[in-house]
Amino acid sequence: MSKYFEYQHTVGFEETNLVGNVYYVNYLRWQGRCRELFLYQRAPEVLKDLQDDLKLFTLKVDCEFFAEITAFDELSIRMRLVELAQTQVEFSFDYVRLDGGDGETLVARGRQRVACMRGPNTRTVPARVPDALAQALEPYAS
Repeated sequence: MSKYFEYQHTVGFEETNLVGNVYYVNYLRWQGRCRELFLYQRAPEVLKDLQDDLKLFTLKVDCEFFAEITAFDELSIRMRLVELAQTQVEFSFDYVRLDGGDGETLVARGRQRVACMRGPNTRTVPARVPDALAQALEPYAS
């Protein structure tokens, strides 16, 4: 099995609806949070570059659901690198409910495609994926 970057999360009441199921939009939020923590922990140089003129634009996100989750479920959001192109990166995300002990249930699977851009907000242009980001992602290729 390929290696992944992991973000663990405990589902809260505010992430559920009246029936007690998790709102679908939270799965997308968790993708973003996982990606942010990856940058913070594995590629801090890229965070500095983001304060300059690098921009990471999310081009596409999706999520396929297999099982319901509710408040206080323990999740592992596992990010892998699917594709590293010159100016874009594609990630996959497995949402795994940790059922205690060694038990796990795959509850959803998602993808996200990101483009690197540079320049002022009114005139951004495609840019190469920063070397620091490419190097940090290497161990997580699927």
